[in-house]
Amino acid sequence: MPRPVTLFTGQWADLPFEKLCAMAAEWGYDGLEIACWGDHFEVDRALAEDDYVDRRREILADHGLHVWTISNHLVGQAVCDDPIDERHQGILPARIWGDGEPEGVRQRAAEEMKDTARAAARLGVDTVVGFTGSSIWHTVAMFPPVPPAMIERGYQDFADRWNPILDVFDEVGVRFAHEVHPSEIAYDYWSTVRALEAIGHRPAFGLNFDPSHFVWQDLDPVGFLWDFKDRIYHVDCKEAVKQLNGRNGRLGSHLPWGDPRRGWDFVSTGHGDVPWEPVFRMLNAIGYDGPISVEWEDAGMDRLVGGPDALAFVRALTQIEPSEASFDAAFSSGD
Repeated sequence: MPRPVTLFTGQWADLPFEKLCAMAAEWGYDGLEIACWGDHFEVDRALAEDDYVDRRREILADHGLHVWTISNHLVGQAVCDDPIDERHQGILPARIWGDGEPEGVRQRAAEEMKDTARAAARLGVDTVVGFTGSSIWHTVAMFPPVPPAMIERGYQDFADRWNPILDVFDEVGVRFAHEVHPSEIAYDYWSTVRALEAIGHRPAFGLNFDPSHFVWQDLDPVGFLWDFKDRIYHVDCKEAVKQLNGRNGRLGSHLPWGDPRRGWDFVSTGHGDVPWEPVFRMLNAIGYDGPISVEWEDAGMDRLVGGPDALAFVRALTQIEPSEASFDAAFSSGD
């Protein structure tokens, strides 16, 4: 049976949850990957109000939608980040930002991620997608020269901050799916290997596969799926396109999304450079049977066009399933 196709609500959080549910249902989505911002899913209310989760379930059911995953990228980002600055103030709830003192922000963010696991369990989902943040991302250019011990301290900081969070995930039977993404502790192939080593390969910590971040780094998303097949806990379908023409740089030149001078950009799924058919064939090969979530990001396409357009593209890919019989069985001369 084809995997369900969901819509990640993060880029739609300016819309009321019920309105987005109606739109997603009308387009034909099977469910939602619900973001923990806007009014879509509020972690504090999910734990404080007896009927909050039930009301969310009722809204979904009224529109024939299901939920398999919630996502808390924004708060997760603040758990390990250094520096903590006005960028974080712009994405965090006021109660997490508080007075903005960096270590206080990190600790409140960590407690919120623990509560996110508890809220997910109350909602009846077993996977939380998100970011980890990183205290060493700012060293990525390796200048001024970065002592190896500084990198080691970064991975130790990640382990020290996330292991207590993952303990709560284990307690409530929920997994964390880290999105491999620049600015995180795991942002490419080898940093993913190192991050998994840092937390002892504990099962509570896996990966959210989003190939858009692989494209502009010239990484192989299909090989990544095979090598980390036991850690693929969720899949986001997001798309990117490279525009490297001798002037446009891979690092983006501090230019906004959609600027034609960027060396790469996000585009709606099906309109970029991700090798989607090989990706889906590999998802079949590794036995991934979870939801496929459309994450719409495209500065050059209206989202009301991109939402249903991406669904049609992904729905066709989910029809690619292994044959029940080997094609060469017909060559046999036996019975």
